[in-house]
Amino acid sequence: MPPSACRNVGEPSVRARGSEGYVFSHDNASAVDGPGLRYVVWLMGCIMRCQYCHNPDSWQIQRDNQRHSVKNVLADVERYGTFLRAAGGGFTVSGGEPLVQAPFAMNLLRGARRLGLHTALDTNGYLGARLDNDELADIDLVLLDLKAFGEEHHRNVTGVSNRTVLEFARRLADLGRPAWVRFVLVPGLTDDEDDIRRLADFAARLTNVERLEVLPFHQMGRRKWRDLKLPYALEATPAATHDQAEATRTIFREAGCRVG
Repeated sequence: MPPSACRNVGEPSVRARGSEGYVFSHDNASAVDGPGLRYVVWLMGCIMRCQYCHNPDSWQIQRDNQRHSVKNVLADVERYGTFLRAAGGGFTVSGGEPLVQAPFAMNLLRGARRLGLHTALDTNGYLGARLDNDELADIDLVLLDLKAFGEEHHRNVTGVSNRTVLEFARRLADLGRPAWVRFVLVPGLTDDEDDIRRLADFAARLTNVERLEVLPFHQMGRRKWRDLKLPYALEATPAATHDQAEATRTIFREAGCRVG
């Protein structure tokens, strides 16, 4: 079991209400976190310990992490509202894993919706049960990161089971909530063809999935692992090539997925 993502985080009543939370980073013009150009807020905290994570410094919430209010975050988002709407974009909450701070994440998403922005939640789905159906109805798009299909394979990649992840994926489909599925292709780790085919068959049966993205692994996070003095199992792993990514996309297409 991975270490807690919420260690030394201060006042629990404030966190429970979600009026304040811990933000890792933000970007006011991202083109890779949902449709169009988007204002993205990355929240602190994650339960998974993905071997290929490029932000391991977002895993733990510590007392000295800077706390932000929903009001202040949305005030900054509002400054870019006209631009984001004109660019066909919106607002995305990501992480870390944003559902570690589910009340804060939902207050941000609902606030952005009141500003007239398209909203997206980027999640690994492990804590999906923290959102009720009414909350899911207030999110325009879920970006669901599926790491692997087989449970033991998923545990090797992330440190945890994927049972609740797959349950959340099925629940989104049952509710008809729009979703994009994302899969990171890591040579020697997530490139097992049989597992990819099983994942592709699963994703193809989810009638709510509008798009599937294959994201090639890169080494942009390697320095962070070194700086944190964390053992990095992928030190010698090469970036996924264009041909490898295309071969994987072909598997998903052949299963019936709409690959983007």
